[in-house]
Amino acid sequence: MLLRVRLDGSRPRRWHGLLLDRLAALPGVSVEREASAGPGALPPNAFLLFRLEALLNRLPLTGLAAEAGSDLFQTHPPAGTSPPDIVIDLCGDVPEMPGRRVWRLSYDGRTGEAALLSSLLAGRAPIVAISEAGRVVASGRAGTEALGNILLSFEDALIRTVTLLVAAASGAGPVLPHAEAMPVQGEPARLTVRALGARATRMLAWAILRRLYHLCFRAPHWRVGWRRLDGPDLIDLRAHPAEGWRDLADDGRRFYADPFAIDHAGRTFLFVEDYPHATGKAVISAVAIDRYGPTGVPVPVLEEAYHLSYPFVFFRDGQHWMVPESCANGTVDLYRATAFPGGWVREATLVAGVTASDATLVEHSGRWWMFATVQDRASDPALVRGSYSDALHLWSAPDFRGPWTAHPKNPVLVDIASARPAGAIVMRGGSLIRPVQDGRRGYGEALALARIDRLDAEGYAQTVETTLRAGPGWPGNRLHTLNRSGDYEFIDGSRRSPRLP
Repeated sequence: MLLRVRLDGSRPRRWHGLLLDRLAALPGVSVEREASAGPGALPPNAFLLFRLEALLNRLPLTGLAAEAGSDLFQTHPPAGTSPPDIVIDLCGDVPEMPGRRVWRLSYDGRTGEAALLSSLLAGRAPIVAISEAGRVVASGRAGTEALGNILLSFEDALIRTVTLLVAAASGAGPVLPHAEAMPVQGEPARLTVRALGARATRMLAWAILRRLYHLCFRAPHWRVGWRRLDGPDLIDLRAHPAEGWRDLADDGRRFYADPFAIDHAGRTFLFVEDYPHATGKAVISAVAIDRYGPTGVPVPVLEEAYHLSYPFVFFRDGQHWMVPESCANGTVDLYRATAFPGGWVREATLVAGVTASDATLVEHSGRWWMFATVQDRASDPALVRGSYSDALHLWSAPDFRGPWTAHPKNPVLVDIASARPAGAIVMRGGSLIRPVQDGRRGYGEALALARIDRLDAEGYAQTVETTLRAGPGWPGNRLHTLNRSGDYEFIDGSRRSPRLP
């Protein structure tokens, strides 16, 4: 298959090279480029904005948005005389005509990188779509953990654009539900000199405020909420309980997050991410809970040389097992308890060579499935960008110990609003319900409940039914994880933690 990539050659950048390289690496694919000047380019003031953000936030300007070197086009030939099988139109100026297939890239319904910048300036998580003759071939809602930083958000969206284009070219492009029509959302944001000056003033003010805030408060500071169940749980209620939540107390110098619970010998044991602010590296801790609540403070039960979180625990074959998040190590590992709730030993590496967040296992139709969001990583360390939370990957296995096989259509979903796991998957009313994170307004800002409509070797589909946020029933500004045991239910969120008493 011959692909012709239509890009703006007046100012080619490093993401163009990454896209060409990845397309050319697909089996049976050859790539050529059409790189004359084109519409939809970033306004000159955008690069001034990027430089200001880099200066204020001490960021390098060597990422995907950076201008490419003179060697960008040496590997891939220019457009020839033979008609391509598909033209990938990044600019929006390739005319459609009979006998020619054109895939047009758009951001919130507009073409060109200026459209992406406009969506980010307007505070939206942009919908990236690749369309052919009005039909969506692949689409996703790109995300970022750097909300408010336009440069980082822009590069996160670029790497996810590459993800979607490569997935589409390989025949496995995910499509957002109801994404066949991509209406333009509002008027384009204009980056005039005056607007740029105002934004620069706000950036400087926010940079000062952030530094002052971090001098006064430890941030982020998560907290775990718990309640004894005496009626329907949150999945059945689809709202915060009227009686509210009780906090798992911490000493202010550490936070607890990612609560997972399991019943054992008549008691509930709660496992949490235990993050001391002084070390900046979390361990997994556990505390027993009886009818009166926690019996003490969480005690470390698993520590590695790297950060651990999201302690997904389960009981199977007479043993307690745990799959903690270890994305800092590039692995998904399985541990077994030899002296529950402690004595955890690494039993197997389930998946290696991935930056996978919040791995969550479920047994369905005689097979085990693993859900996790995966950060896209370029071979060049300078190009490593991409959200940790917007691209859902699946693996399956005949047994939870493996061997695990990646889903042929990974990523099966690209959506910052519903991709990342947020707790154990449960069965309700004959349907699997998956707690997910909604990060459109920032990391861990909201919790959603998604019904799994399809889960098999050919595809995946889900429908988000409910979105819950912090509020009167859970004071704070985030809602991030949901889990339960037989008698207790747990969530987490964030609050301020003063550095001084």
